[in-house]
Amino acid sequence: MIRVNLLPHRQIRREARQRQFGLMAAFSAILASVLVFMAYTVINARVDSQTERNARLNTAIAKLDKEIKDIQDLKDQISAMLERKQVVENLQTNRSQAVIVFDELSRQLPEGMYLKSIKQVGDLITLEGVADTNARVATLVRNYNASAWLESPGLVEIKAVTVNGQKQNVFTLTVKLKAPQTEVESEPTKNKSAKGVKP
Repeated sequence: MIRVNLLPHRQIRREARQRQFGLMAAFSAILASVLVFMAYTVINARVDSQTERNARLNTAIAKLDKEIKDIQDLKDQISAMLERKQVVENLQTNRSQAVIVFDELSRQLPEGMYLKSIKQVGDLITLEGVADTNARVATLVRNYNASAWLESPGLVEIKAVTVNGQKQNVFTLTVKLKAPQTEVESEPTKNKSAKGVKP
């Protein structure tokens, strides 16, 4: 019977398997290292890109905040200028109001009466005067009611007194100021009324 020793053949196969396993393990380790490196590189690239985007966004936000602040400052300046313009316009409008009011008060005053006192608080004017008769006071109220600068006249008090043997009527009257209607405002009304009337 012939005996064959297979130990060297098995040893060779075992060593070949070990070498193959070692190569596979080394290849797997290298492949894993490459994958980890690539993933690390990609992640770092994305992080850097996002950081750069965040920096750009922060710069843009800071620029927009500055522009918003500049716009708000401009709005404040415009508001202040408009307020000053309104004050100047009011001053120009009311510059001659006192003269016009005094002229209107005197022009609407009937004969036989005179004013002793004129006081103004806001738009309300309080008049104190003396008249020969009550009819003249009534005429004065009607005149002020039809005035372009005065409205809502109201008789506060009237009483009869005797001065130097003459009977007189002392009265207190209030009247309000009103802005007269301009020609520009009155033209549309005239046009409307003209359109409504057929020839």
